[in-house]
Parts: sequence; structure tokens; C-alpha cells
Amino acid sequence: MDISTILLAGALAFLIAGTIKGLVGVGLPTASIALMTLVLDPRTAIALILFPMITSNAWQMYRGGFFRRTLKRYWLFAVVLCTGVSLTVLLAKDVDERFLLATLGVVILIFVAVTWKNLMPRLPDRFDRPSQVGFGLAAGMIGGLTAAWAAPIAMYLTSRDVEKDEFIRATGFLIIVGSLPLCVAYASLGFLTGPLAGISLAMLLPTLAGFGLGERLRTRMSVKGFRTLILIVFVILGLNLIRRAIWYG
Repeated sequence: MDISTILLAGALAFLIAGTIKGLVGVGLPTASIALMTLVLDPRTAIALILFPMITSNAWQMYRGGFFRRTLKRYWLFAVVLCTGVSLTVLLAKDVDERFLLATLGVVILIFVAVTWKNLMPRLPDRFDRPSQVGFGLAAGMIGGLTAAWAAPIAMYLTSRDVEKDEFIRATGFLIIVGSLPLCVAYASLGFLTGPLAGISLAMLLPTLAGFGLGERLRTRMSVKGFRTLILIVFVILGLNLIRRAIWYG
């Protein structure tokens, strides 16, 4: 595929995904990859998300503050997540595109189910460490395959009944932790080439533009109404990915 097509598809996807991220705090990988895979193969889409994902979540974490407290509270989840991503991406390096499409589609539908309604029961404090290990492992495996790990992270944080600002800080921190080994592994395996790395860096501009727009919209419109619209779009994208996996090629 030519560079101009990749640039155009990426810019539109990241502008939309960045807006979603700025408004609700999650959804950048999920939205951007789902949109880009309409015209790009999954490996290329995942490679393009790496630098925008790291940068946007670093900014989100910086804006949220309280880094030491976040690190102290979620270090176990972070260690398990990082290990899970590293192992999964290496073990799944030869997985074909049909499996990646289907997995991403299922992950998006799980993300919608978890985000749409508060379906997660509250976990008592005594179960916090085991739940960090379990959800961290799930996030690592899903992230290593698809780079879309919002569902298990959101499920854990929802089960712990964290407040909004804590949710923003924690997701920013945990996604950065998972993004770094994924970036290293994709570069070492040849999925993140020099040209793709350059395009990924260029995608910072539409991502940050969308992120700023989303933050402004957060103060001016109903987040609930916007979230509902976005989740409906995610359902359509998820089902389409599963359809493409079934009728692949």
C-alpha cells in the first residue's frame, strides 16, 4: 500500500481516536486500530499506534499527577502486564491476520459491554492483588496480540470502584507500561520498520489535536451521550472485524 494512503487513513483514524481519548480517557488504540484496519492490515495498524499511544498516555499521566501514588498502587498490575505483553507478542509473531482480526473484534465487543453498563461487581480490598494479577495477565495477552487492552484495564478499575481522575491516571500509567515492551518487540521482529516508525511519529499531530478537542468537548457536552454514540460505532466496527475474519481473503 502506498505511503499517501497510509498517511491519510492514519491521520483520520488518529484524529477521531484522539478525540475519544481526550473526552473519555480510553479508546485510543481500540478506535484507531479498528478504523485503520478498514483499509490497512492489522500489523501495520498496530505498528502505527505505538508512538501516539505512548505519547498521549504519557501526557494523560502527567496531567493527572500523583505518579508515585499511582506507581505504588498499581505496580503489580504493571509488572504482570509488561511480562504478558512481552511473552505474547513473541509467541504470537507468526499468528495470521484472520486470527488478529477476530481477536480484535471480540476485544472491542467486550470493551463495549464493560463500558456501556457497569457490569463489574465491586471487589473487596482483600482481593486486590489477585485481581491485579488476573486482569494484568489478561491485559498483557490481549495487548500483545492487538494493542487494544482497554477492556481488562477498565474491568479491573471498575471493579475497584475508582473515581474518575484516578481512572484517568491509572489507565495512562498502565497503557504506557504495556506500550514500551510492545514497541521494542515490534521493532525487533521487523513489524515496526523505519518508514512506519516515521509515520507513527507523524501521527502524533492528529492524535494530540484530537486529544485537545476531546478535552474541550468534555466540558461542553454530555459525556454520557457521546460515549453511547461511540460505543454504538464500536459495536459496528467489532462485528465488521469478526465478519472480515470469517470471510477473510
